Amino acid sequence: MLRPRITPCLLIHNGGLVKTRKFSDPKYVGDPINAVKIFNEKEVDELIVLDIDASTLGQEPNYALIRSLANECRMPLCYGGGVKNIEQLERIIQLGVEKVAISSAAIVDPDFIAQAAKRLGSQSVVVVLDIKKTGLLRRYEVFIQNGSASSGLSPIDFVEKMESLGAGEIVVNSIDRDGLMQGYDLSLIEAIRNRTSLPITALGGAGSLADIQGLIEKFGIIGAAAGSLFVFKGKYRAVLINYPSRGDKDALVRAGMGRS
Repeated sequence: MLRPRITPCLLIHNGGLVKTRKFSDPKYVGDPINAVKIFNEKEVDELIVLDIDASTLGQEPNYALIRSLANECRMPLCYGGGVKNIEQLERIIQLGVEKVAISSAAIVDPDFIAQAAKRLGSQSVVVVLDIKKTGLLRRYEVFIQNGSASSGLSPIDFVEKMESLGAGEIVVNSIDRDGLMQGYDLSLIEAIRNRTSLPITALGGAGSLADIQGLIEKFGIIGAAAGSLFVFKGKYRAVLINYPSRGDKDALVRAGMGRS
């Protein structure tokens, strides 16, 4: 049976674990391998790891780090950052990663998603849409290169194309809410949910378990991803890797069961 998923999202910058606000000012918060070890103990549903340098700097994926992460992870792992061709995708999967996240490359060459789905299967292809409101009318647009450049595309329209090309999952990542811990952009998520049947994971804005509960209660079977919520604790944002207890997680998941 499909269930809501509660997923930590780790950002990698200069080889370390960082947290950003609105995709800016990365703050070092620790070693990614140590974070994975803690999340193993806490029995997280799955883990997303995104290298925020690779695409912007034109770098290859960090295969040594990916290998270390995959070897350590006892949960499904989704890795993204710098992926531009099929050979990179296949190498990442061979290292033990279950899903590969594709962002800028999906915008620059949408057919790359079709090629990836054909070679790896849709279940391994995740499209991450980094989304920000722009202009006087505050329209949603998809951004690329770690949020540094607008594609001019509407995410609500683009998601249909991604589904038709074989993507297996969509991550809706709000740049405007990244790191602010003020709640998910439910309007954005609903607009995209209404245009696709693909599994959706929401990212950007979660500041409490109540935010996750509200997301699951509204949308049912959905992925609730968060960064700051699972690496900071308290109003002073002390660094502390954390995750809901089994009882709290089960209560959150039950809130979404029975919804489609």
